[in-house]
Amino acid sequence: MYDNIIKDTEALMKKACESFEIRISKIRAGRANDSVLDGLTFSYYGSQTPINQAATISTPEPRLLVIKPWDKSNIKEIEKAINKSDIGINPQNDGEVIRLPFPALTEERRKQLTKQVSEYGEESKIQIRNIRREILDKAKKAEKTADLTEDDLFSIEEDVQKITKKYIDKIEKTAENKNKELLEV
Repeated sequence: MYDNIIKDTEALMKKACESFEIRISKIRAGRANDSVLDGLTFSYYGSQTPINQAATISTPEPRLLVIKPWDKSNIKEIEKAINKSDIGINPQNDGEVIRLPFPALTEERRKQLTKQVSEYGEESKIQIRNIRREILDKAKKAEKTADLTEDDLFSIEEDVQKITKKYIDKIEKTAENKNKELLEV
C-alpha cells in the first residue's frame, strides 16, 4: 500500500510537471523553435497529417525555421495550415521550402510572456498541491480502515511532502529558465 501511494504521487506530479513544460515550450521567445509546429496538421491526400511527418524542419539561423516538404506538392497545404494556425508567423514560400522568420519581441511583449509563464507555473504548483492533498486524504482513509499503520501514514506524509517539494522546485526552476530566455535580447 505504501509503495503504491508513493508511486502514484510521483507519477501524478511528474505528469503535472511535464504538462507545464509542454505549455511553456509553445511560448515563443523570439527564437526559432520547431515546437511551435507541434500539433499543426495539413491535408495530406485527404487525411490530416502532422507537418513534421511530411517534411524536414531545420533551424539554419536563430530566428528562422525552414520547412522542406518531402513532396513539393504539399507546400501549398502546409502553408495554408500555418496561416490558419495561431502561431502569428507569416510563412514565405519559394516553391522549394517554406521559411518562417521569427520577429524579435518587444520589451512589452517579453514582460507579458514572463507573466504568462509565471501564471502557468503557479497553476501547475496548485495542481501539484492538490495532488498532495488528495493522496494524503487517501492515506488517512486507509489508516482509518486499518489498511495502513500510524507509522506508515507518518512516513507517507513525509515522503509525499519531499516529492511535492521536488516537483515544485522543478517547476520554479523551469519557469525561471524560460523567463531568462524570454528576457534575453
